[in-house]
Formats: sequence, C-alpha cells, structure tokens
Amino acid sequence: MFIILSAAIAPGLALLSFFYLRNQMDTEPRRALLHAFIFGAIITFPVLFIQFVLAEEQTFSNPFFINVIFTSILEELVKWLIIFAVILRHVEFDDPYDGILFGAAVSLGFATVENVIFLLSFGVDQAFMRAMLPVSSHALFGVVMGYYYGKGKFSSDEIQKKFIFLALFAPVGLHIMYNSILMLEGSFIYAMLPFMLFLWWFALRKVKLAHEHLIEHLSKKF
Repeated sequence: MFIILSAAIAPGLALLSFFYLRNQMDTEPRRALLHAFIFGAIITFPVLFIQFVLAEEQTFSNPFFINVIFTSILEELVKWLIIFAVILRHVEFDDPYDGILFGAAVSLGFATVENVIFLLSFGVDQAFMRAMLPVSSHALFGVVMGYYYGKGKFSSDEIQKKFIFLALFAPVGLHIMYNSILMLEGSFIYAMLPFMLFLWWFALRKVKLAHEHLIEHLSKKF
C-alpha cells in the first residue's frame, strides 16, 4: 500500500516542485500552493462521480463524445472554475507567474488523486506510464491555463476577459487532442510521443513568457 501511494503521489509533487523552482524572481508561499493542490484533489471526486453515473446510465451512446469531448470539457472546466472562484482574487496571486503555479497546483491535485485511485485499482506496474502521460499532461494543461489566468489578471480591463476565456479554451483544446490520441488504442504511442513533446514545448514556452511578464510587472512596481 505504501509503495503504491508513494508511486502515485510522487510524480505530482515532483512536477509541482519543478515549476515552483523555475520561479527565480519570486517565491509563492507554499501554504497557498498547498491549498490550491488540495482544492484540485477535492474536485476529483465529483468529476469521477459524474463520469461514473453517465457511464452507468449510458447517457451518451457515442464513445468518442463521452471519452474525448465531454471528459475533456468537464475536467478542465472544474479546474478553471476553482481558479476563477477561489484563487484569481487571492491576495497571494500577485504576479503573472503565480498563474503558472496555481494552475499547475490545481491540476496536479486533480491528477494525483486520479492516479492514486488508478494505481490502487490496477497496480503499481502502471506507475511509470501514468507519470509520463496522464499526470504530466494534467500538469501541462494546468500551466497553460495558469499562464492565461496570469496574463488576464494583470492586463487591462478591455482584454482581460479574452485571456480568462483562453484559460479555459486552450487547455480544453489540448485535452481533447490528448484524449483523441488515446482513442487510437494500440497505435496511440506513435502519435502520443510527438504530441507530448509539443505539449512540453508549448507549456515551457508559456513559462518563459510568464517570466518575462513577471519582470515587466516588477519593473512597473519599482
């Protein structure tokens, strides 16, 4: 049990630490990030419940719609709502890079609980693949979401709504692409590898841009 829990939790904490340590200009209080991580963990249960009920009731007959479109929208929407309702106006969200950290924290809280449930059900043999794909992808979707939240919060009122909506639509689009590749089943790995490389490049590009926005934000303050 201890080995399974460790294998399930470690990837999420490692990825959150990675993005936390990349913030060289400022440090976000760890308690605020822990709270965001916990919020992400809590929302996993209603999301899984909704997915379970819909599957049992066979609400949707099209597997592509339920496994790709609906699942992607539902998971990213609840993460987006948590940041919008609880974190966006938090006193600790005080610079553009904080969006990256809070987005990653919420997403990794979600991914970690999902990972714990999966490994308890199917065994630790799946731990490496889970860390490389679902946990990593959730973290990167969160980074993209957080980047646009950070960009929106510190933009003028005229364009703020645009970035807040992009904080939802960009990760939803990426998640749909990810889930579509999983539907390829046996041959999915040939498409997943280039997609994950692109996703890492895209997310790290957002991290770099968030650093640039942070430097600009700090220069205006001082």
